[in-house]
Amino acid sequence: MSLFRKKTVSQILTDAEKGEAGTMVKTLGVRDLTSFGIAAIIGAGIFSTIGLASYNGGPAVSLLFVFTAIACVFTALSYAQFASTVPVSGSAYTYAYVAFGEIFAWVIGWALILEYAVSNMVVAISWSEYFTSMLAGFGILFPKYLAIDYGSASRAYDLVQQTTQAGKAVSTLPDNTRVLADAFAAAPSIGGLKLIANLPAGAVTVLITALVYIGIKESRTASNILVILKLAVIGLVIAVGAFYVKPANWSPFAPNGISGVLSGVASVFFAFIGFDSISTTAEECKNPQRDLPRAMLYCLGICTILYVLITLVLTGMVNYKELGVSDPLAYVFQKVQLDFVAGVISVSAVVAITSALLVYQLGQPRIWMTMSRDGLLWKRFATIHPKFKTPSFATIITGILVAVPSMFMDLKFFVDLTSVGTFFAFILVCAGILFLDAKGLSTQSKFKVPYVNGKYIIGLVLLVVLTESLLNSHHLLETLEAKPLLGVFWLVWAVLAVMGYQRNFSLLPVIGILTNLYLMTELGASNWLIFVIWLVIGLVIYFSYGFRHSKLAQSEAVSA
Repeated sequence: MSLFRKKTVSQILTDAEKGEAGTMVKTLGVRDLTSFGIAAIIGAGIFSTIGLASYNGGPAVSLLFVFTAIACVFTALSYAQFASTVPVSGSAYTYAYVAFGEIFAWVIGWALILEYAVSNMVVAISWSEYFTSMLAGFGILFPKYLAIDYGSASRAYDLVQQTTQAGKAVSTLPDNTRVLADAFAAAPSIGGLKLIANLPAGAVTVLITALVYIGIKESRTASNILVILKLAVIGLVIAVGAFYVKPANWSPFAPNGISGVLSGVASVFFAFIGFDSISTTAEECKNPQRDLPRAMLYCLGICTILYVLITLVLTGMVNYKELGVSDPLAYVFQKVQLDFVAGVISVSAVVAITSALLVYQLGQPRIWMTMSRDGLLWKRFATIHPKFKTPSFATIITGILVAVPSMFMDLKFFVDLTSVGTFFAFILVCAGILFLDAKGLSTQSKFKVPYVNGKYIIGLVLLVVLTESLLNSHHLLETLEAKPLLGVFWLVWAVLAVMGYQRNFSLLPVIGILTNLYLMTELGASNWLIFVIWLVIGLVIYFSYGFRHSKLAQSEAVSA
């Protein structure tokens, strides 16, 4: 039995129609899909992590959004072609099964489980911040120790203690640190252990999971309403905030240089990953081969424009150093004494961020369902509810896996963690298009990535960039020492240049591979370490269960 056994497109489509999964309700059109994409992309990204990125990179982060969006466009085109070729719910997992074989499909599916779960944890934690801010605006003080993770409160308390012992004034510490320290001190104890948990984050996850469990029509209606509200709030922020922009705040434009801007890659890229979640609803689309590609490109274009405008407004209203907060949109309006607008944003953000939570909770169970249908996960994950026509068991497990960690872990840990698996999935999807072209399978695609012959371009650009780097060889060696993964980037580019010359590779998927791979080199060692640990756990499950129970393995055994 081979680790690289592949499924044909016809096999996958036949499997999708068999059994319970074939009964899923086909109700989504291009407008609904675009709405789902906007809901996923403009969630915690614009209401929360955009502040962390701006704090590190200054106003120049607006350019990072453009650069990241360009990387995503090449990836989105590749996703769109696959979605039109294999219109089933597995997203990148299914595409890898067709292009590279079972072991790659498992790795991608396992990475997507991490991506979707972690993304929702970030969204849930961000929702909790805005929810408690909204309550405070109405004069309701929610206990801070019931709306924060234990680690953040403990670290803040220790920092206050150290500052006091050093004879320094506690007032020199950031306001947020003092608030967290007070929450830790005020929290009740049992047996010396402080009772601290982020209850709103857990509660909203349970409520959204219940909605997703009930059905796709209800989820669609809720998403469309929430997206309209969300776009109205963002329009308000841009329109009102523009009058309070001080151009002096844009200087210096990149205060921490290129390294400062690129340090926000994890936060910024996290803000864009929602477009791939659309493909998980393929089996509930009326016309997936036509509508999925359109929706991916529509939502990506709309969201990029909004992100750039929001970043310029935020960094123009206040100094970038003040944006290291979890609710930047509300914060900047409070700074300019527009408390009413800040209140509107807090209320709206609570509702709007919910839509991002909904889309990710919708996507993950459908990936598990597809993996289970292929025999790589236990059969229960493919169970479809007889009344609601949703993957019921997978939805419940998703809710538990998101709700529990979101109550006890902090925001930054999850933002950093989500990107490695996402980049990896994106690279394989782009590479899969090269495979489809090489095997002549692109003829089955109703949407195709525009073909630009990269025969000479890939190698020539590599020579130009390498020549420029070698002229600064001392700087190049220092860079490689600091970021050894750049060596892998150059090696992959060289291999693509040779293969591109031999096989007339399409240029756009190659650009998608290289941009995603370069962005991966900007991630920290902790991201990679946790991803590798997650990968090892996944491979243990695959070899102990999936490898033997795979439908392909069983058909191979019958043939033998």
